[in-house]
Amino acid sequence: MLTLTNLRKHFGPASRRVVAVDGVSLTVRKGEVFGLLGPNGAGKSTTIGMATGLISPDEGTVNIEGAGAPTTSTARLHLGVAPQELALYEQLTGEENLRFFGKLYELSGDALSKRVDTVLELVGLSPRRQDRVVTYSGGMKRRLNLAVALIHDPPLLLLDEPTAGVDPHSRNNLIDVVRKLASEGRTIIYTTHYMEEASKLCDRIAIMDKGKVLAQGTLSELTAAHGGHTVVTVSHGDSQERIETADPLKEIARVMAAGTATNVRIDAPDLESVFLALTGRSMRD
Repeated sequence: MLTLTNLRKHFGPASRRVVAVDGVSLTVRKGEVFGLLGPNGAGKSTTIGMATGLISPDEGTVNIEGAGAPTTSTARLHLGVAPQELALYEQLTGEENLRFFGKLYELSGDALSKRVDTVLELVGLSPRRQDRVVTYSGGMKRRLNLAVALIHDPPLLLLDEPTAGVDPHSRNNLIDVVRKLASEGRTIIYTTHYMEEASKLCDRIAIMDKGKVLAQGTLSELTAAHGGHTVVTVSHGDSQERIETADPLKEIARVMAAGTATNVRIDAPDLESVFLALTGRSMRD
């Protein structure tokens, strides 16, 4: 559905050049949720900018299946974009925002009205459709931002940190909406720095840091290749024994047979252990 080939982008003069994206190549398959996981400053938003044609790459190409480069108006009809920075008119109502953006895609009449109703219902904003956006909470604005991306019913969605800065209730609501869209077969690129979101939502994940894709694959592929062994932590009263093992059941049977263990905990490899192994630092560093 979308192919990025050797994308590179830098900013600033040669003396102070900052490399934002450094040789990123990705292929996003039709109907999958593809995650870009990395900390702030990893190059995720710049990659999305080049994928949508809003940023020109210094090197490399972007191709949308059946439409070519995203710099053409035909290709952009295939794209729905929810940027990290909210793209809303706060003095307009929620419905007025959607009608405005729908008209940019040449929707009108009953077709526009039906799409406005559909996306407002999807994101749970129908009761607030006549209220000005300035009165919305942060989570409601995020939901309207997503609704704008959906107004023209695009086959390919690019969601850049769609839950950034929202409360847990709004985050769960947005995640449920993305799941519903995925179940309908829509192709979604989802950037995030939240490990649990990538784990829950994404069919495949690319881990980015410092402008590079360090690894990509399914969650199980990433943990198998880069997560290390399962860790069994055994408590013996006030002391603890930490055992890295490929066979945790065997180790548990051994320590239980010894009869001195007061507690046993198993920690399987996860995305955080993968990220730590690949970068040498945690997402919070």
